[in-house]
Amino acid sequence: MKAACITEHGPPENLQIRDVPDIDTPADDELLIDITVSAVNPIDTYLRSGSVGGTIDGFWIPGCDFAGRVAAVGANVSQFAPGDRVWGSNQSLSGRQGTLAERIAVSEQWVYPIPDSVTDEAAAAGALTGITAHLGLHLHGNLAPGEVVFVHGGTGGVGSAVIQLARLHNARVITTVGTAEKAAIAADLGADCVIRYDCENVSERVREAAAEHGGVSLWFETLRTPSPETTIPLLARRGRMIIMAGRDARPILPAGPLYVNDLRIIGFAMFNASADEQRVCAECLNRAAAEGRFRPVIGRRFSLEQAAAAHRLQEDNTIHGAGTLCGKIVVTVSD
Repeated sequence: MKAACITEHGPPENLQIRDVPDIDTPADDELLIDITVSAVNPIDTYLRSGSVGGTIDGFWIPGCDFAGRVAAVGANVSQFAPGDRVWGSNQSLSGRQGTLAERIAVSEQWVYPIPDSVTDEAAAAGALTGITAHLGLHLHGNLAPGEVVFVHGGTGGVGSAVIQLARLHNARVITTVGTAEKAAIAADLGADCVIRYDCENVSERVREAAAEHGGVSLWFETLRTPSPETTIPLLARRGRMIIMAGRDARPILPAGPLYVNDLRIIGFAMFNASADEQRVCAECLNRAAAEGRFRPVIGRRFSLEQAAAAHRLQEDNTIHGAGTLCGKIVVTVSD
């Protein structure tokens, strides 16, 4: 089968289309899935470059997210049958090969059905980012209806998911964008207050927008350089700051305002969540998507043969701040 893979860590151009061994027989708890669409996430670029992760044994295929059809099931699989449309995430980690390939083998615990009204493209685009947003808002953030949520980058993968899932829970949402076009998209997704960081004072606007609530209840930090020194004064009493990015960041922490206002800073990584915890998220995402209330934003589309270009675009925007991407990158593997 064909796959986009690397034999050594390095730049996007190390991704090459190769013929790799076919996967013909699933383990007892596995499904074989013919991939139709994969998606690209920042973590894929970190693993490919070698800034995160370990050694490569022969070759490694990146890609966490997938949508496709079940080709075969193992003896102990009970929830799926050949021909079912399915989606999921969590691949390319812990020794697993990724989803920039024509077929993958996946344990049943990481697979979810695609609602009839949802496209494979949308299912793949909303996988990792949707689960991440749900975990941060609910499992870790304990979001309550009526609270104020702030998220940077309202048209990014995680940011756009946070807006939609927070609105589902009747929260008020404040977000930032860098252009008028992105501001319109964020407002359409449901953001109550959209701040142009390119031409407005973000702190002043956040303070104004959250004033009647005493500040931001849940700050969902998506930047690789979080700034508690700026954020903490904008939080309401007993507010929470969720951190899910910035591996190398070493920000200043103002301890006084943190403890006198009963604030909490909570870090989490989506991949630490158990299969049961992630299934709760997936079921919510499926319901919302079927109702048209969760619509992943797709920014660019590539073919499998263009995997290196897809990684380059993601890296340029995640690491180098190019600002040329709005939404998720999806890779069409097969029709």
